[in-house]
Amino acid sequence: MNRDTGFPIADAENDFLRARRRQVMARLAAWLRRSPDDVNIMLPFDEVVAALGRTGERRLGLQVITLDSIVGSVDRSREFDRRFRPTSGQVRERWQRLALAQRRGESIPPIEVYRIGDMHFVMDGHHRVSVAHALGLKTIDAYVTEVTTRLSPGGVRYRGDLLVKDYRRIFLDRVPLVGEARRAITLVDPWDYAELAEAIEAWGFRLMQGEGHLLDRAAVARRWHDDEFVPVVRMLRQAGLIETQTEAEAYMWVACERYKLMRTHRWDDEVISAVRENRRR
Repeated sequence: MNRDTGFPIADAENDFLRARRRQVMARLAAWLRRSPDDVNIMLPFDEVVAALGRTGERRLGLQVITLDSIVGSVDRSREFDRRFRPTSGQVRERWQRLALAQRRGESIPPIEVYRIGDMHFVMDGHHRVSVAHALGLKTIDAYVTEVTTRLSPGGVRYRGDLLVKDYRRIFLDRVPLVGEARRAITLVDPWDYAELAEAIEAWGFRLMQGEGHLLDRAAVARRWHDDEFVPVVRMLRQAGLIETQTEAEAYMWVACERYKLMRTHRWDDEVISAVRENRRR
């Protein structure tokens, strides 16, 4: 529990020192727990937008937002950690000046943020957010600009999550699935999106050879999902070959096994039996 001295200048100085100690202790705790390197790093706005694909924006005006929803920065991610604790003493003078103003009850201007999903990224007001966290506040006034993206920001919490989103965005450029078909393809390993895209493009090439005419990417994607993916997943479920993995991961695994065992692209009971038997071994 923090004990104020009753002297605002001294208390503002102590606020900063406590914030710095907490940042150091959080970094040490993450190291002792062997947590991922990005656990205490705020999300860079530009990287998030690049991974999700920006489609537009609109100003929402002045709102009250929760401090816990602020997870990133537009351009100041090195000066503060994920909880906006100062990472060095370089911001001390300005930080303490704002803390003093806050303690004296002076008017503090709203910050400016971008909103992506339920996440907020600071454009202007990093020190104000840091001071608010240090003083135990839960909300802050902010001018909000909402950014819409091609991919859903759901599941993005740390910097490492962006790699999966980035590869998924590229996958959907190559295989433009829509609606339920789009939502059905979920992979954990980002590299799998590249492999699956290549497999679908190869499938589409064989389809065009067989039918004797060209198809665009959207048509290939639709045909692959309806004529290949859905029937195969149905067979895998009936055969009990989908367990903890996603449907797309199960499809990739069994397609690879099928070709190694049978050297064919067909699907029938013989293929499924061979794959099941090989799995038991």
